Amino acid sequence: MGIFSFGKGLVSIGLDIGTNTFRVAQLKSVSGSPTLVNYGSIKIPVGAVVEGEVLDVEAVSRSLADLWKKIGLRNKGVIIGVANQKVVVRLVELPYMEKDELKGAIQYQAQDYIPIPVEEAILDFQVVGEFVGENEARMMEVLLVAAQKDMIQNNVIAVENAGLKAEVIDVSSFAVIRSLLEAPSVVPAEGEEEAIALINIGAGITNIVVVEKGIPRFTRVTSLAGNTFTRALEESLSISFDEAEELKVTAGLSSLQEKDKKRGKKSTKQAERIKAAQETLGSEVGKFVAEIRRSFDYYLSQRSQVKGIRRVILSGGGARMSNLTSHLESGLQTTVELGHPLQKVQVAPGLSREELEQEELSLAICIGLALRRFEE
Repeated sequence: MGIFSFGKGLVSIGLDIGTNTFRVAQLKSVSGSPTLVNYGSIKIPVGAVVEGEVLDVEAVSRSLADLWKKIGLRNKGVIIGVANQKVVVRLVELPYMEKDELKGAIQYQAQDYIPIPVEEAILDFQVVGEFVGENEARMMEVLLVAAQKDMIQNNVIAVENAGLKAEVIDVSSFAVIRSLLEAPSVVPAEGEEEAIALINIGAGITNIVVVEKGIPRFTRVTSLAGNTFTRALEESLSISFDEAEELKVTAGLSSLQEKDKKRGKKSTKQAERIKAAQETLGSEVGKFVAEIRRSFDYYLSQRSQVKGIRRVILSGGGARMSNLTSHLESGLQTTVELGHPLQKVQVAPGLSREELEQEELSLAICIGLALRRFEE
């Protein structure tokens, strides 16, 4: 579901406005299949985007213009993803009504479900199911999305000042669902529901969404993300942010002792540095696991018919950390795997599959955004 549409067209460009990096993916229909024909990324000035919010409109516009020039994109229409504390997603239950009547009811009742003042919010909704309630009353489940107007406006202005057009604004967690999950095909036994959690670890924010039968039943954004781990290394080892970023990926959470037995001795200085990095990361990942567990516990407390989270799928650049999946499996006591957004698209012959696979985890949001056009 795209939350806010500003125009129609054949746009298939997804734009992920991240904290450290902007990423874009262009899809084209080839023989009826969505095909990745262009993609790219660009680093952005520190502070231009903070925890999913555009703060420096001018810097964002310059970076977007540079990105379009860098990869030779001609199409100006984009689908933007938003994810921050000023975007709220709720599943609400309402008596059945026709669409026109529902639109008015949402405007009237939305304040009961969202923390943002209605007059300061842009609202959208989608009916996701019907059921029979008490006294055989016909009911409906509605996915309600609210976003603060000023936050949305900053995104739109930044894009337009770069010579682009924001044709659709979508929720980033919806894009992750689109790029990582197939449409549900197996229906659980009556009385039981199966839940899958998708966790996209970006630089500034982590998106957590729990999905049942393709429907997002719980969404949360937390600032405990990739930069949290990097800054912990930066501080504990007294190294630069860029050095810490590289060490986060190379040292990761793997066992130095086991590696040394197989590879032979390393320099004592290097061994101590990696060991210190792993200890720091281990502590931070422990906090990350606790944060996820709190989210899962809250979700499960609201869904008595769900026995647990069947599996967790990771994406985002932060998921590249060595052995993160095994640490999360241990802490969450469920299956954890890496997502593969490239499995949802064909790849144009001119693109390097090897280079794409190195970037795959980071492309989940922008590919998912671009895929929205193929659902219409």
